[in-house]
Amino acid sequence: MCYLDAAEQQTMAEDGSTDLKESIQSKIEETREKFRSEYAQEPTDRYESSDLERLWREDGLVESYLEWRHFVVEDALKMIDESLRWRKELNVNEINESCTQKSLLESGMHYLHGYDKEGNKLFWFRVKLLVKDVRLLQEKKKYVAFWLERYVRREPGSLLTVVFDMTDSGLSNVDMDFVKYIINCFQVYYPRLLSKMLVYEIPWIMNAWRIVKSWLGPDAISRLRFVSRSDIQSYIDAEHLPFHMGGTDGFSYSYPPLPDEDFQSPMSESPSQDDETELKDGDVGSTDSFEPAPRPRKVCFADDGGTDAGSRGRATRRPNTTFKSSLLHVSPAEELCFGLREAEKRCLIILQNVTKNAVAYKVRTTAPEKYRVKPSSGSCAAGTSVEITVSLHGGSQSAPQDRFLIMAAEMEPVVTGANQDLAQFWKEIPKSKVMERRLKCHILQSLKPTLNLDNHNYNSPAISNGTNGHQDIHTTLLQVMASSRRLEQKLDRCLWTQKVIIVLVMALAALWCSTLYM
Repeated sequence: MCYLDAAEQQTMAEDGSTDLKESIQSKIEETREKFRSEYAQEPTDRYESSDLERLWREDGLVESYLEWRHFVVEDALKMIDESLRWRKELNVNEINESCTQKSLLESGMHYLHGYDKEGNKLFWFRVKLLVKDVRLLQEKKKYVAFWLERYVRREPGSLLTVVFDMTDSGLSNVDMDFVKYIINCFQVYYPRLLSKMLVYEIPWIMNAWRIVKSWLGPDAISRLRFVSRSDIQSYIDAEHLPFHMGGTDGFSYSYPPLPDEDFQSPMSESPSQDDETELKDGDVGSTDSFEPAPRPRKVCFADDGGTDAGSRGRATRRPNTTFKSSLLHVSPAEELCFGLREAEKRCLIILQNVTKNAVAYKVRTTAPEKYRVKPSSGSCAAGTSVEITVSLHGGSQSAPQDRFLIMAAEMEPVVTGANQDLAQFWKEIPKSKVMERRLKCHILQSLKPTLNLDNHNYNSPAISNGTNGHQDIHTTLLQVMASSRRLEQKLDRCLWTQKVIIVLVMALAALWCSTLYM
C-alpha cells in the first residue's frame, strides 16, 4: 500500500480547504446578488436598513443562513426574507429592557443563567409560568426576542442550550403557538445560535408536547433531547442545575435587576520585587480595590517579544487575534486558551489605547477563585499599551464556562494624573460610556504524536503538539479519510458476501426444483 508523506498530506488538506472556502464564498456572493435583485429592490420598506447593511457586509451572517439550509440558495433566500421581516415587525434592533413588558420580566418565565458541560449558556423556559393569552402573544414574542437579541449582542458567535423545564406544569400551561414561535426563533431568526434543546420531564398529560419534533428540521431535531432527573446531568453539571433537578445551584430569579453573569474582581498576583516600583500596596483580592496601572509602554507584537516586553511577556504566549473598537484594541479577540502544561496555564491580554486621552480599565471574571490577574485594573495613557497576565491559581483548571469581562472608559484630560482616584471614577462614569468586551475560555487539547492508518504502522514524521489550527484540521481530515477508507472496505466485503449468499440460495432453489421435477 502506498503512503503519502506528511508534506503531501498537508498540501492535499490545504488544497481541499482552499477549494471549500472558495465554494462557500461563491455561494455567499450568489445569495447576496439574488436577494438584492429579487427581494431588496430599491427603494424598499420591507426591511430595516441596518439589517440590509449587515447582510451586505458580514459574510458570516449569510453563511449561517446557507449552512442551515444546506447551501441551497433558494431556501436560504426565503429564510433571510422571513428573518428580516420579523426583525422589522418587532423592531428588534431597538428592543431593550424599557420596551419589554415589565410583568413578563418579573415573571421569570425566561432567563439566562448557568452553562452546560460544553460551556454554552443556558436559556431557561419555566413552562409552569406560561399562561395562554392571545392578547399577550405579541408582547411575549417581543419578550423572547429581547432575551435572544441581548445575548447575541453581548456574546457574538456563542451558542445557547435551551432548557424547557416542565416541572409542575399542566394543561393550563399549554400554548403551542408560543412554543412554535420559540422554536422558529432558533430555526429561522437566529441560525447557528442553538446548541441543544432539552425538554425536562414531560408529564404524561402533556405528551402533546412531543409534537415539537414535527416542527423541527433534520438539523434541529438531532439537537432535541427529552431528559429526566436521572440523565440530565449528562448534559449539565449539578452546580448549574436547580435543586428540583438534583443540582446544587440555589439561584432564584428576581427582577429587577436582570440576572447576569456574576463577574467579580479576580485576585491580583502579589507584585514581585521587580514590579514593586510599578504597583502600590493595596488590598489584594478586595472586590472594591483598584490597582494603579504599570508604567505605559509600547508593545512589540513579534513572536519572541521585544526588549520592552519584559519577562512576563516572554514567558506567556502572545495573542494573535485582535478586537478593534474606537476606544481600545483588545488582544485576543474572542478567547483565552488554557491547557494542562505549565506554559499553557498563563495567558496574556493586551490593551492598546487608540484615543487621545487616557483610558481606565478593569478586568472581571466569573471564577475569581481560579484566576490571578496582574494588573486587574488601572489606566492606559494615550497611544500606549498595557499587558495583563491571567494565570491559573494553584491546581485550578480552566473550564469552558469561565468568562472574563474587560471594562474600559475614556478619562477626561482634566482628571488624568498620577494620584487620581480610579475607584471614584468608576462610581461616577455613566454605564453608557463604558465599553465591555467578553472573553471566553478555550481548553487546549494535545494532539497525538502519530497517526495509525488502516491498522498499519505509519512512520511519517510526528505531528507536534501545537495549537495551530491548520494542524488540527489536517489531523482531523486524515482521521476522517482513514475511517472512510476502512468503512469502504467493510462495505465491499459485505456486498461480496451478499452476492455469494444470493448465488448459493439460487443454486439451492434450482436443486430443490429439479428434485421435485424428478
